Amino acid sequence: MSRRVVVVGAGFHGCSAALRLSNQGYEVTVIDKAYAGRHASGVNAGGVRRLGRHPAEIPLAIAAWERWQNMTSIVGDDCGFRPVGQIKVAENNNDMAILNERERQVQNLGYHHEKLINRDELRKRLPALAGHCPGGLACDGDGFANPYRTVTAWRREAERQGACFREGIEITDIEPKGNGWRLSGGEEHFDADLLVNCAGAWSGELCKWLGEPVPLTAEAPMLMITERLSPFLGTVVGATSRPLSFKQFENGTVLIGGGVCGVVDIARHVAETRLGGLAENADTVVSLFPFMKEARIMRTWAGVEAVMQDHIPVIGLSSQHDNVIHAFGFSAHGYQLGPITGEIVADLAMEREPKLPITPFSIQRFQTPCPE
Repeated sequence: MSRRVVVVGAGFHGCSAALRLSNQGYEVTVIDKAYAGRHASGVNAGGVRRLGRHPAEIPLAIAAWERWQNMTSIVGDDCGFRPVGQIKVAENNNDMAILNERERQVQNLGYHHEKLINRDELRKRLPALAGHCPGGLACDGDGFANPYRTVTAWRREAERQGACFREGIEITDIEPKGNGWRLSGGEEHFDADLLVNCAGAWSGELCKWLGEPVPLTAEAPMLMITERLSPFLGTVVGATSRPLSFKQFENGTVLIGGGVCGVVDIARHVAETRLGGLAENADTVVSLFPFMKEARIMRTWAGVEAVMQDHIPVIGLSSQHDNVIHAFGFSAHGYQLGPITGEIVADLAMEREPKLPITPFSIQRFQTPCPE
């Protein structure tokens, strides 16, 4: 069995892979051009949700959700997980029809975690919500957690299991060496029997070097945080036809996000906010919670996310090399899946069939078959 593993990318998925591989006795080195959680993993909205998942993701989301219930036993920290529930709000009857169809689709697949709620039930759960909303789709047990705290906890547990983290090193070359790989960054070189690509928005560059390019774009979802307000919201709120993620923390501050994007400078490794997009997000909030018009925004930021053409991740073996595993492109909704990613990577490394269905996430879906 290959023993030396290099994981490129120290986000949540890279830390998860490092922990699970170290648990199995692999010698793991995690390399990141910045530091653990610098980009998407440490600065996202922290949503822990099964609600609204692509059908292919639902089995993974349910398995990951089960891990979130026992996070302290896995990494010694609950990572700030709060299972307060999530509700996708309908703003009109057309939205209600969309949500009704979604509930039907999920139930036809054999799942029952998403429940349609009417106006009265919505008002009980969200008394501060504007009166024009006719209902919503609820997922009890979903919630949120603290992204950077999560990455830190998984990194520390991986280190306790023997993984080595090397930060501030940008990989600039990958070449075959014997039956494995040599990765180079600056003056340093790293040899591996197995390569795990968890490089997020920079994963596409690794894929090019490996001869299997993918349609990946880098996006910059923006977030805002308000001043402290009196408690008015327990559940995480989303909208049906507009991007929104809206939650109030225990200290009274309110986080506003949902996927409105800023600007990415991939060469400089930075994301910048865009005032027009922030205003659009704020308008959505005010239309649903009118009193928020008076709330002051204290800080804004953006993270760099890897978004695939079909908006689901790449998880699985390389199509070109039997000693490369991919886990990237979670398209701005991968945070909740982090606990399960490492288990899948470890199964693949040990040449075991993963317990969860991952065929839809194969990198081969982007490859054009040769004509016969």
